[in-house]
Amino acid sequence: MFDGDTWADLATNRRESYFAADLARNDAVLRDAVAGRRFLVIGAAGSIGSSTLARLADYGPASLHAVDQDENALAELVRHLRSRPQRLSVPDFRALPLDYGGPIMRQWLASQPAYDGVLNFSAMKHVRSEKDAYSLLRILETNVIKLARFLSWLREYGHDRAFFSVSTDKAANPTSLMGASKRIMEHAMFSHIGNARAVRSARFANVAFSNGSLLQAFLVRLERQQPLAAPRETKRYFVSPRESGEICLLAALAIPSATIAVPALDPEKDLIELSGVAERLLLRRGLQPVHYDDEAAAVANVQAELARGRYPLLLTPLDTSGEKPYEEFVGAGESLVDLGNLSALRGVPYLPAAEGALDAFIAEIEAAMQAAEAPSKADLVAAMARMVPQMRHVETGKSLDNRV
Repeated sequence: MFDGDTWADLATNRRESYFAADLARNDAVLRDAVAGRRFLVIGAAGSIGSSTLARLADYGPASLHAVDQDENALAELVRHLRSRPQRLSVPDFRALPLDYGGPIMRQWLASQPAYDGVLNFSAMKHVRSEKDAYSLLRILETNVIKLARFLSWLREYGHDRAFFSVSTDKAANPTSLMGASKRIMEHAMFSHIGNARAVRSARFANVAFSNGSLLQAFLVRLERQQPLAAPRETKRYFVSPRESGEICLLAALAIPSATIAVPALDPEKDLIELSGVAERLLLRRGLQPVHYDDEAAAVANVQAELARGRYPLLLTPLDTSGEKPYEEFVGAGESLVDLGNLSALRGVPYLPAAEGALDAFIAEIEAAMQAAEAPSKADLVAAMARMVPQMRHVETGKSLDNRV
Protein backbone atom coordinates (compact mmCIF):
# COMPACT_ATOMS: atom_id res chain seq x y z
CA MET A 1 0.00 0.00 0.00
CA PHE A 2 1.53 3.31 -1.12
CA ASP A 3 2.09 5.77 1.73
CA GLY A 4 1.09 9.12 0.26
CA ASP A 5 1.19 10.79 3.68
CA THR A 6 5.00 10.76 3.50
CA TRP A 7 4.95 13.33 0.69
CA ALA A 8 1.61 15.06 1.25
CA ASP A 9 3.01 18.22 2.83
CA LEU A 10 4.51 19.14 -0.56
CA ALA A 11 0.95 19.72 -1.75
CA THR A 12 -0.94 20.67 1.43
CA ASN A 13 1.71 22.97 2.93
CA ARG A 14 0.94 21.56 6.39
CA ARG A 15 2.41 18.88 8.63
CA GLU A 16 -0.50 18.61 11.06
CA SER A 17 -4.01 17.52 10.12
CA TYR A 18 -6.38 20.31 9.16
CA PHE A 19 -9.15 18.32 10.87
CA ALA A 20 -7.39 17.45 14.16
CA ALA A 21 -9.38 19.95 16.24
CA ASP A 22 -12.71 18.74 14.84
CA LEU A 23 -11.78 15.12 15.56
CA ALA A 24 -10.83 15.96 19.15
CA ARG A 25 -13.93 18.07 19.70
CA ASN A 26 -16.21 15.31 18.37
CA ASP A 27 -14.40 12.32 19.86
CA ALA A 28 -17.32 11.31 22.07
CA VAL A 29 -19.78 11.61 19.17
CA LEU A 30 -17.60 9.41 16.97
CA ARG A 31 -17.01 6.78 19.65
CA ASP A 32 -20.71 6.59 20.44
CA ALA A 33 -21.51 6.14 16.74
CA VAL A 34 -18.87 3.42 16.14
CA ALA A 35 -18.05 1.49 19.33
CA GLY A 36 -19.70 -1.91 19.42
CA ARG A 37 -21.52 -1.37 16.12
CA ARG A 38 -21.48 -3.04 12.70
CA PHE A 39 -20.04 -1.37 9.59
CA LEU A 40 -19.71 -2.30 5.94
CA VAL A 41 -17.18 -0.41 3.79
CA ILE A 42 -17.44 -0.69 -0.01
CA GLY A 43 -14.37 0.18 -2.09
CA ALA A 44 -12.37 -0.30 1.09
CA ALA A 45 -8.96 -0.90 -0.51
CA GLY A 46 -8.69 2.39 -2.41
CA SER A 47 -6.80 5.40 -1.08
CA ILE A 48 -9.80 7.11 0.55
CA GLY A 49 -11.66 3.95 1.50
CA SER A 50 -8.63 2.39 3.21
CA SER A 51 -7.85 5.59 5.10
CA THR A 52 -11.44 5.86 6.34
CA LEU A 53 -11.60 2.18 7.25
CA ALA A 54 -8.40 2.52 9.32
CA ARG A 55 -9.92 5.48 11.18
CA LEU A 56 -13.14 3.51 11.81
CA ALA A 57 -11.16 0.55 13.16
CA ASP A 58 -9.62 2.77 15.83
CA TYR A 59 -13.02 3.61 17.37
CA GLY A 60 -13.87 0.04 18.40
CA PRO A 61 -16.55 -1.34 16.06
CA ALA A 62 -17.84 -4.84 16.76
CA SER A 63 -17.88 -5.73 13.07
CA LEU A 64 -15.97 -4.17 10.19
CA HIS A 65 -16.45 -5.73 6.77
CA ALA A 66 -14.30 -4.50 3.88
CA VAL A 67 -15.41 -5.08 0.27
CA ASP A 68 -13.32 -4.39 -2.83
CA GLN A 69 -13.01 -6.00 -6.27
CA ASP A 70 -9.23 -5.49 -6.29
CA GLU A 71 -8.10 -8.58 -4.38
CA ASN A 72 -4.42 -7.56 -4.44
CA ALA A 73 -5.21 -4.19 -2.88
CA LEU A 74 -7.54 -5.88 -0.41
CA ALA A 75 -4.80 -8.29 0.67
CA GLU A 76 -2.39 -5.38 1.17
CA LEU A 77 -5.06 -3.52 3.16
CA VAL A 78 -5.31 -6.42 5.61
CA ARG A 79 -1.52 -6.64 5.90
CA HIS A 80 -1.35 -2.91 6.58
CA LEU A 81 -4.07 -2.95 9.25
CA ARG A 82 -2.54 -5.92 11.06
CA SER A 83 0.97 -4.42 10.93
CA ARG A 84 0.17 -1.02 12.46
CA PRO A 85 1.40 -0.34 16.03
CA GLN A 86 -2.23 -0.28 17.24
CA ARG A 87 -2.85 -3.55 15.35
CA LEU A 88 -6.39 -4.60 14.40
CA SER A 89 -8.57 -5.27 17.43
CA VAL A 90 -11.99 -5.51 15.72
CA PRO A 91 -13.67 -8.76 16.89
CA ASP A 92 -15.31 -9.42 13.52
CA PHE A 93 -13.15 -8.16 10.64
CA ARG A 94 -13.64 -9.58 7.16
CA ALA A 95 -12.16 -8.71 3.78
CA LEU A 96 -14.39 -9.70 0.86
CA PRO A 97 -13.32 -9.52 -2.83
CA LEU A 98 -16.83 -8.79 -4.15
CA ASP A 99 -18.44 -6.62 -6.83
CA TYR A 100 -20.75 -4.37 -4.82
CA GLY A 101 -23.32 -4.31 -7.61
CA GLY A 102 -23.19 -8.03 -8.41
CA PRO A 103 -25.51 -10.86 -7.33
CA ILE A 104 -23.05 -12.29 -4.78
CA MET A 105 -23.16 -8.97 -2.93
CA ARG A 106 -26.91 -9.35 -2.64
CA GLN A 107 -26.46 -12.84 -1.20
CA TRP A 108 -23.99 -11.45 1.34
CA LEU A 109 -26.38 -8.70 2.43
CA ALA A 110 -29.19 -11.24 2.78
CA SER A 111 -27.01 -13.34 5.10
CA GLN A 112 -25.98 -10.56 7.49
CA PRO A 113 -27.56 -8.95 10.57
CA ALA A 114 -28.33 -5.29 9.99
CA TYR A 115 -25.37 -2.98 9.58
CA ASP A 116 -25.40 0.21 11.64
CA GLY A 117 -23.56 2.06 8.89
CA VAL A 118 -22.61 1.47 5.26
CA LEU A 119 -19.90 3.57 3.62
CA ASN A 120 -19.26 3.54 -0.13
CA PHE A 121 -16.00 4.49 -1.86
CA SER A 122 -16.38 2.45 -5.03
CA ALA A 123 -16.08 4.73 -8.04
CA MET A 124 -14.64 5.43 -11.44
CA LYS A 125 -12.78 8.61 -10.56
CA HIS A 126 -10.56 9.63 -13.48
CA VAL A 127 -11.48 12.30 -16.01
CA ARG A 128 -9.04 10.38 -18.22
CA SER A 129 -11.57 7.52 -18.42
CA GLU A 130 -14.38 9.41 -20.16
CA LYS A 131 -12.83 9.26 -23.63
CA ASP A 132 -15.50 7.26 -25.51
CA ALA A 133 -19.03 5.84 -25.18
CA TYR A 134 -17.84 2.49 -23.79
CA SER A 135 -15.69 4.03 -21.09
CA LEU A 136 -18.45 6.51 -20.24
CA LEU A 137 -21.00 3.69 -19.89
CA ARG A 138 -18.60 1.98 -17.48
CA ILE A 139 -18.35 5.18 -15.43
CA LEU A 140 -22.14 5.46 -15.27
CA GLU A 141 -22.53 1.76 -14.46
CA THR A 142 -20.12 1.97 -11.53
CA ASN A 143 -21.00 5.39 -10.16
CA VAL A 144 -24.80 5.35 -10.67
CA ILE A 145 -26.40 2.09 -11.83
CA LYS A 146 -24.66 -0.26 -9.41
CA LEU A 147 -25.12 2.23 -6.59
CA ALA A 148 -28.88 2.42 -7.16
CA ARG A 149 -29.03 -1.38 -7.27
CA PHE A 150 -26.95 -1.69 -4.10
CA LEU A 151 -29.13 0.84 -2.27
CA SER A 152 -32.24 -1.15 -3.16
CA TRP A 153 -30.63 -4.22 -1.57
CA LEU A 154 -29.78 -2.25 1.56
CA ARG A 155 -33.46 -1.35 1.91
CA GLU A 156 -34.59 -4.88 1.13
CA TYR A 157 -32.42 -6.49 3.82
CA GLY A 158 -32.62 -3.80 6.50
CA HIS A 159 -29.14 -2.29 6.15
CA ASP A 160 -30.36 1.25 5.48
CA ARG A 161 -29.94 2.75 8.96
CA ALA A 162 -27.16 5.08 7.85
CA PHE A 163 -25.42 5.47 4.50
CA PHE A 164 -22.45 7.52 3.31
CA SER A 165 -20.96 7.74 -0.17
CA VAL A 166 -18.02 9.92 -1.09
CA SER A 167 -18.49 12.38 -3.95
CA THR A 168 -16.01 14.83 -5.51
CA ASP A 169 -15.46 18.55 -5.92
CA LYS A 170 -15.83 17.88 -9.65
CA ALA A 171 -19.57 17.29 -9.05
CA ALA A 172 -20.04 21.04 -8.44
CA ASN A 173 -20.77 22.79 -11.76
CA PRO A 174 -19.16 19.82 -13.54
CA THR A 175 -17.08 20.30 -16.66
CA SER A 176 -16.03 16.64 -16.75
CA LEU A 177 -18.38 13.75 -17.43
CA MET A 178 -16.88 11.92 -14.47
CA GLY A 179 -17.82 14.87 -12.27
CA ALA A 180 -21.33 14.92 -13.71
CA SER A 181 -21.64 11.17 -13.02
CA LYS A 182 -20.82 11.83 -9.38
CA ARG A 183 -23.45 14.58 -9.22
CA ILE A 184 -25.93 12.00 -10.51
CA MET A 185 -24.56 9.61 -7.88
CA GLU A 186 -25.49 12.19 -5.25
CA HIS A 187 -29.05 12.21 -6.61
CA ALA A 188 -29.14 8.40 -6.52
CA MET A 189 -27.92 8.10 -2.95
CA PHE A 190 -30.16 10.81 -1.50
CA SER A 191 -33.24 9.71 -3.46
CA HIS A 192 -33.01 5.90 -3.27
CA ILE A 193 -32.16 5.07 0.32
CA GLY A 194 -35.72 4.98 1.64
CA ASN A 195 -36.29 5.78 5.32
CA ALA A 196 -32.69 5.76 6.52
CA ARG A 197 -32.06 7.90 9.57
CA ALA A 198 -28.97 9.44 7.99
CA VAL A 199 -27.72 9.79 4.41
CA ARG A 200 -24.58 11.89 3.96
CA SER A 201 -21.83 12.64 1.47
CA ALA A 202 -18.62 14.65 1.08
CA ARG A 203 -17.00 16.58 -1.73
CA PHE A 204 -13.38 17.42 -1.23
CA ALA A 205 -10.04 18.15 -2.75
CA ASN A 206 -7.46 16.02 -4.49
CA VAL A 207 -5.87 13.44 -2.21
CA ALA A 208 -2.16 14.17 -2.44
CA PHE A 209 -0.06 11.26 -3.75
CA SER A 210 -3.06 8.89 -3.69
CA ASN A 211 -3.15 5.82 -5.91
CA GLY A 212 -3.50 6.77 -9.57
CA SER A 213 -3.08 10.50 -8.96
CA LEU A 214 -0.88 12.87 -10.96
CA LEU A 215 1.25 13.44 -7.87
CA GLN A 216 1.84 9.73 -7.36
CA ALA A 217 2.80 9.63 -11.05
CA PHE A 218 5.56 12.15 -10.28
CA LEU A 219 7.21 9.57 -8.01
CA VAL A 220 6.70 6.77 -10.53
CA ARG A 221 8.20 8.89 -13.33
CA LEU A 222 11.21 9.69 -11.16
CA GLU A 223 11.78 6.01 -10.38
CA ARG A 224 11.61 5.21 -14.10
CA GLN A 225 13.72 8.23 -15.04
CA GLN A 226 10.98 9.73 -17.17
CA PRO A 227 10.07 13.44 -17.31
CA LEU A 228 7.49 14.86 -14.93
CA ALA A 229 4.52 16.64 -16.52
CA ALA A 230 1.92 19.08 -15.21
CA PRO A 231 -0.60 21.44 -16.83
CA ARG A 232 0.27 25.12 -16.85
CA GLU A 233 -1.39 27.58 -14.45
CA THR A 234 -3.63 24.92 -12.93
CA LYS A 235 -4.44 25.01 -9.22
CA ARG A 236 -5.97 22.39 -6.97
CA TYR A 237 -6.94 21.97 -3.33
CA PHE A 238 -5.17 19.08 -1.61
CA VAL A 239 -5.67 16.95 1.48
CA SER A 240 -3.40 14.17 2.69
CA PRO A 241 -4.54 10.53 2.47
CA ARG A 242 -5.03 10.51 6.25
CA GLU A 243 -7.04 13.74 6.10
CA SER A 244 -9.28 12.21 3.41
CA GLY A 245 -10.24 9.45 5.85
CA GLU A 246 -10.80 11.99 8.61
CA ILE A 247 -13.13 14.03 6.39
CA CYS A 248 -15.15 10.93 5.54
CA LEU A 249 -15.31 9.75 9.14
CA LEU A 250 -16.66 13.13 10.28
CA ALA A 251 -19.01 13.44 7.30
CA ALA A 252 -20.36 9.91 7.72
CA LEU A 253 -21.01 10.21 11.46
CA ALA A 254 -21.17 13.82 12.62
CA ILE A 255 -23.10 15.98 10.13
CA PRO A 256 -26.86 16.33 9.52
CA SER A 257 -28.59 13.95 7.13
CA ALA A 258 -29.14 15.07 3.51
CA THR A 259 -25.94 17.12 3.71
CA ILE A 260 -22.73 17.09 1.68
CA ALA A 261 -19.64 18.01 3.71
CA VAL A 262 -16.96 20.19 2.09
CA PRO A 263 -13.63 21.38 3.56
CA ALA A 264 -13.47 24.98 4.74
CA LEU A 265 -10.31 25.67 2.75
CA ASP A 266 -9.18 29.16 1.80
CA PRO A 267 -8.80 29.71 -1.98
CA GLU A 268 -6.22 32.44 -1.40
CA LYS A 269 -4.00 30.17 0.70
CA ASP A 270 -4.94 26.59 -0.11
CA LEU A 271 -5.25 26.47 -3.91
CA ILE A 272 -1.88 25.02 -4.94
CA GLU A 273 -0.38 25.10 -8.44
CA LEU A 274 0.31 21.58 -9.74
CA SER A 275 3.59 22.53 -11.35
CA GLY A 276 4.74 23.96 -8.02
CA VAL A 277 4.22 20.59 -6.32
CA ALA A 278 6.40 18.95 -8.99
CA GLU A 279 9.10 21.57 -8.47
CA ARG A 280 9.12 21.12 -4.68
CA LEU A 281 9.29 17.33 -5.06
CA LEU A 282 12.32 17.60 -7.35
CA LEU A 283 14.05 20.01 -5.00
CA ARG A 284 13.43 17.65 -2.06
CA ARG A 285 15.10 14.92 -4.10
CA GLY A 286 18.10 17.19 -4.72
CA LEU A 287 17.25 17.98 -8.34
CA GLN A 288 16.78 21.35 -10.02
CA PRO A 289 13.57 21.48 -12.13
CA VAL A 290 14.02 22.55 -15.77
CA HIS A 291 10.88 23.57 -17.66
CA TYR A 292 10.14 22.06 -21.07
CA ASP A 293 7.24 22.72 -23.42
CA ASP A 294 8.09 20.01 -25.96
CA GLU A 295 7.27 16.41 -24.98
CA ALA A 296 9.84 14.74 -27.25
CA ALA A 297 12.64 16.99 -25.99
CA ALA A 298 11.69 16.37 -22.35
CA VAL A 299 11.76 12.59 -22.90
CA ALA A 300 15.05 12.72 -24.81
CA ASN A 301 16.93 14.86 -22.31
CA VAL A 302 16.31 13.08 -18.99
CA GLN A 303 19.76 11.51 -18.75
CA ALA A 304 21.58 14.65 -19.86
CA GLU A 305 19.72 16.76 -17.29
CA LEU A 306 20.33 14.20 -14.55
CA ALA A 307 24.04 14.35 -15.22
CA ARG A 308 23.85 18.07 -14.37
CA GLY A 309 21.73 17.58 -11.24
CA ARG A 310 18.60 18.74 -13.05
CA TYR A 311 15.33 17.13 -14.16
CA PRO A 312 12.83 17.86 -16.96
CA LEU A 313 9.40 19.19 -16.00
CA LEU A 314 7.08 19.29 -19.00
CA LEU A 315 4.46 22.05 -18.77
CA THR A 316 1.41 21.38 -20.94
CA PRO A 317 -1.60 23.51 -21.94
CA LEU A 318 -4.88 22.82 -20.12
CA ASP A 319 -6.76 21.89 -23.29
CA THR A 320 -8.05 18.36 -22.66
CA SER A 321 -11.77 17.66 -22.38
CA GLY A 322 -13.29 18.04 -18.92
CA GLU A 323 -10.42 19.72 -17.08
CA LYS A 324 -10.90 22.84 -14.94
CA PRO A 325 -8.20 25.39 -14.15
CA TYR A 326 -9.57 25.69 -10.59
CA GLU A 327 -11.75 23.82 -8.09
CA GLU A 328 -15.01 24.62 -6.35
CA PHE A 329 -17.18 22.76 -3.85
CA VAL A 330 -20.57 24.50 -4.24
CA GLY A 331 -22.61 24.30 -7.44
CA ALA A 332 -25.07 26.72 -9.00
CA GLY A 333 -28.21 27.06 -6.88
CA GLU A 334 -26.60 25.36 -3.87
CA SER A 335 -25.89 26.99 -0.52
CA LEU A 336 -23.18 26.68 2.11
CA VAL A 337 -24.01 26.31 5.82
CA ASP A 338 -22.08 25.99 9.08
CA LEU A 339 -21.97 22.58 10.74
CA GLY A 340 -22.11 23.52 14.41
CA ASN A 341 -19.33 21.66 16.17
CA LEU A 342 -17.17 21.35 13.03
CA SER A 343 -14.88 24.23 12.11
CA ALA A 344 -12.84 22.68 9.27
CA LEU A 345 -15.90 21.41 7.40
CA ARG A 346 -18.96 23.18 6.08
CA GLY A 347 -22.16 21.73 4.63
CA VAL A 348 -23.98 21.87 1.31
CA PRO A 349 -27.65 20.86 1.81
CA TYR A 350 -28.65 18.41 -0.91
CA LEU A 351 -30.49 20.05 -3.81
CA PRO A 352 -32.83 17.47 -5.44
CA ALA A 353 -33.16 16.81 -9.15
CA ALA A 354 -36.42 17.40 -10.99
CA GLU A 355 -39.11 14.89 -10.03
CA GLY A 356 -38.84 11.69 -12.05
CA ALA A 357 -35.58 12.71 -13.72
CA LEU A 358 -33.39 10.17 -11.93
CA ASP A 359 -35.65 7.16 -12.63
CA ALA A 360 -35.84 8.16 -16.29
CA PHE A 361 -32.07 8.55 -16.51
CA ILE A 362 -31.37 5.17 -14.86
CA ALA A 363 -33.83 3.45 -17.21
CA GLU A 364 -32.20 5.12 -20.22
CA ILE A 365 -28.67 4.08 -19.19
CA GLU A 366 -29.71 0.53 -18.29
CA ALA A 367 -31.33 0.20 -21.73
CA ALA A 368 -28.16 1.52 -23.38
CA MET A 369 -26.06 -1.03 -21.48
CA GLN A 370 -28.31 -3.88 -22.63
CA ALA A 371 -28.52 -2.78 -26.28
CA ALA A 372 -26.69 -4.71 -29.00
CA GLU A 373 -24.71 -1.58 -29.85
CA ALA A 374 -23.56 1.20 -27.57
CA PRO A 375 -25.10 4.64 -28.09
CA SER A 376 -22.93 7.48 -29.29
CA LYS A 377 -20.96 9.41 -26.73
CA ALA A 378 -22.91 12.51 -27.78
CA ASP A 379 -26.20 10.79 -26.87
CA LEU A 380 -24.86 9.85 -23.45
CA VAL A 381 -23.59 13.37 -22.87
CA ALA A 382 -27.01 14.76 -23.82
CA ALA A 383 -28.71 12.40 -21.33
CA MET A 384 -26.33 13.51 -18.59
CA ALA A 385 -26.92 17.18 -19.42
CA ARG A 386 -30.66 16.68 -18.99
CA MET A 387 -29.98 15.15 -15.59
CA VAL A 388 -27.38 17.78 -14.58
CA PRO A 389 -28.35 21.14 -16.14
CA GLN A 390 -25.32 22.77 -14.47
CA MET A 391 -22.92 20.61 -16.52
CA ARG A 392 -20.55 22.70 -18.64
CA HIS A 393 -18.73 20.00 -20.57
CA VAL A 394 -16.80 20.94 -23.71
CA GLU A 395 -15.30 18.36 -26.06
CA THR A 396 -11.88 19.62 -27.17
CA GLY A 397 -10.88 16.54 -29.18
CA LYS A 398 -8.06 15.82 -26.71
CA SER A 399 -8.03 13.57 -23.66
CA LEU A 400 -5.49 13.08 -20.90
CA ASP A 401 -4.32 9.99 -22.81
CA ASN A 402 -2.77 12.50 -25.24
CA ARG A 403 -0.46 13.62 -22.44
CA VAL A 404 2.63 12.09 -20.84
